[in-house]
Amino acid sequence: MDKQSTELLEELTQAAGIPGHETEVQAIFQSRLADIGPIDRDRLGSIFCTKRGDVNEPRVLLDSHLDEVGFIVQRVTESGYVKFLPVGGWWAHTLLAQRVNIVTKHGKIPGVIGSIPPHLLGAGSREKVMEIQNLFIDIGAENDYQASDEYGVVPGCPIVPHGPFMPMQNTKLFSAKAFDNRLGVALVIQTLQKLGNHPNTVIGAGSAQEEVGLRGARTVAQIVQPDVAIVLEGPPADDTPGTDSDAVQGKLGGGVQIRLYDPTMIPNPRLCEFVIETAKSHRIPHQLAVRQSGGTDAGSIHQVGRGIPSIVLGVPARYVHSHVSIINSDDYSAALDLLLHLIPKLDGNTLDSLI
Repeated sequence: MDKQSTELLEELTQAAGIPGHETEVQAIFQSRLADIGPIDRDRLGSIFCTKRGDVNEPRVLLDSHLDEVGFIVQRVTESGYVKFLPVGGWWAHTLLAQRVNIVTKHGKIPGVIGSIPPHLLGAGSREKVMEIQNLFIDIGAENDYQASDEYGVVPGCPIVPHGPFMPMQNTKLFSAKAFDNRLGVALVIQTLQKLGNHPNTVIGAGSAQEEVGLRGARTVAQIVQPDVAIVLEGPPADDTPGTDSDAVQGKLGGGVQIRLYDPTMIPNPRLCEFVIETAKSHRIPHQLAVRQSGGTDAGSIHQVGRGIPSIVLGVPARYVHSHVSIINSDDYSAALDLLLHLIPKLDGNTLDSLI
């Protein structure tokens, strides 16, 4: 992964953008693609850029979702502690003593999700996972007046994990928050920037509110009316201890992941074959995934209009939906390479052969 890609991923992952509050990520998307083609938006917070090719048909949608899992302020206690609700899927086990930033009109207020030391807990409580509704955030406020009137922390403020972008000792690996799905956003941006001659119209999208029900993907697809869609994701890696080695389908360093099934979408088989053969013919490292759970924006996109042939490509990330994930930069490079070979081949005749 080159310096340009690394810097883009750092900028994107460090932006705050829980569902419905994706403004910072939108701004990066727009600034990076303003010179590529016209920018448009829907009314939910999604944004998309159109890059026309030689023939302008078919219409190819590159979708990524802007949002990350986070929280929202529910209320502030008299003592100045913040009670909160999850926005997106969280496992409470990952939350105690983690840092967060609360986004207010006055700026970002740092906080820590409170953790009671084990010697203050009863023996029976130490093994229990605390429920999110029983947790709180400590922002150092002396009372509710200071928290709300001075700091600006009020009900409805979005809360994002604090997870710095860091290279690891293995220089191919990087850790940060929000790789799900700033990986996809980065791939959309760089594909449009690097794409040479192509026979179609490519619409790169950053959709809103994926983590709470694939909402922006539905409106984007209705506006764009694509003929085919490629959804770009940061899916969970499964190459950690506790997973049967024979069952691993998302290995760091295994290449771009091509998803062949999940409960929300059965992709077009001929489109799957086309993508796999393209990866093989260009010797692009790839791995195949058949997922028994989860879903992506493709679950909404493929049902719009007369039906949109769709497929999901991903860069596996360990520990998604937490404060920090880990990726292998080779997988990102493989995904970008595959996209730059796929899109020029998606002309009208190819699409006809798929459908």
